Parts: sequence; structure tokens; C-alpha cells
Amino acid sequence: MGGTFIRLVDQKHDVHVAYQTSGNTAVWDDDALRFVEFNVDFTEKMGLDNTHLKDLYNRMREFIDHKKPNQVDTPEIQTVKGLIRKGEAIAGARYCGLEDDHIHFQALPFYESGKNQKNPVTDADIELTMELLQQVKPEQVFAAGDFEDPHGTHIVCFNIILAALTRLRKTEAWAQDCWLWMYRGAWHEFETHEIEMAVPISPQELERKRNAIFKHQSQKDRAVFPGDDSREFWQRAEDRNRETAKAYDDLGLAEYEAMEAFVRWKFQD
Repeated sequence: MGGTFIRLVDQKHDVHVAYQTSGNTAVWDDDALRFVEFNVDFTEKMGLDNTHLKDLYNRMREFIDHKKPNQVDTPEIQTVKGLIRKGEAIAGARYCGLEDDHIHFQALPFYESGKNQKNPVTDADIELTMELLQQVKPEQVFAAGDFEDPHGTHIVCFNIILAALTRLRKTEAWAQDCWLWMYRGAWHEFETHEIEMAVPISPQELERKRNAIFKHQSQKDRAVFPGDDSREFWQRAEDRNRETAKAYDDLGLAEYEAMEAFVRWKFQD
């Protein structure tokens, strides 16, 4: 939904973005080493004592050189990978025009297992989400409704948001008026007859969306969890947005460069 995100910011809406997980399992080992190597070189150039940093790097290098398939990373490596994703997320959100105090990182506990199989969702995940929602009191929430994610994280994250909003709707007036919109990620788009809101994207907006995606450098080229589609994420996004626009054009509606699609979640109160 990058194009919609950019447009909401351009139109001066009060936009917040929340990253529910650290994403630390979706970073390549060599990227983690490269970032620590940069810090080692930087501190050395600045004349700072980096003895401990060099020791840490050597331990990381030793671990990665002998790492077995599906072996859990050390806490230090998990931290580095999480910080890589955090820096990319900040860069992408800033490019879209967001201020730093509107960018939130939750690092929900369920994700922090260090392996593909995540921990079970607990009340802690839901309560942290409720706290952020209470802080912002949004009128609309946009959440990834892409349940074909081969990693399985999207549906878990969506269900946490759903549980948090469902609880808040019992006591909070703002939550009762809050709409929850689902958008699709890198795998499959909604069927045309399912779409309840379509946001036209101009060629210039599509280019800005692509540039925002490029800020997530560790997910460029071949991501760790790409699914069965060999295209890069930005290519999938653009192709699918153009296909959605063509479907509306074929129905006799206005012709646009691309289009982002949303479906509203119906709460069962």
C-alpha cells in the first residue's frame, strides 16, 4: 500500500506506521557481517577503542562460518539483523514523508524465537498492540491481509491486530468507529469483485513507491523468504498494481497507471 501511504502523508493526514516484528530472521548472514565490519572500520578510522567490537565480530564470523541449516542465530546476530531491518524501515518511512515520532517498532515477543518457527501468540503481543492503538487512537487501520505469505507471519500479525481492536471496541468509543482495512502484500491480489476501495496511482506515485521499497535493501534482489515467485518484491508490487488498474479499465472505468486495492474487515459485534 506504499502509494496510498505516500498520498495520505502528502495530504497532511496524521499518519503513523507500526512495524510489529523485528524481521531479524529475514536478513542474510553476510549482510549482518557487512554492517558489523563497517562499524569496526568506522571506529578504527575515528580512533575509538573497538577491542570489544572486534571480539564480537570474530565470534560472529566464527559462528556463521560453522552455522548449520536452521540453526538459531546468537543473540548478537539477531540484534544486528533486527537493527538492519529497523534502519531500512526508518529510511523508507522518512522517504514517504513521515516524522520519526510517527514510526513505531513493537518487536512483538511471538516473533523473537530466532528461527522460522515462531513462538505462540500470547496476551503480551495483544496488550502491546492495544497500548499503541490507545496511544494513537486511529480512525482507520491498514494491515497486511496477505495470508499467502510463505513465512506465515502476516496472518499472525493480522490476528493480533484483530484481537487488540476487538477488545478495545468493547470499551473505547474511538475503536468502535475505527475501520480496519486489509491490503495484500507480495503474493496475491484480491479478486476484483472483493475489492471495496481502490486507490489510483499515477506514474510519479508509482515511482515514489518503488523508491520507498528500495530503501529496504536487505529485501532487494532475492529475499530470504521469496515464495515461489522469482521476481523481486518491487516488481511483483508494480505488476500487480498495474493488473488491478487494467481490470478496472476493462470494466469500462477510468484508466490509471496502477491501482492499490483494499477490503474492509467486518467486525462481528
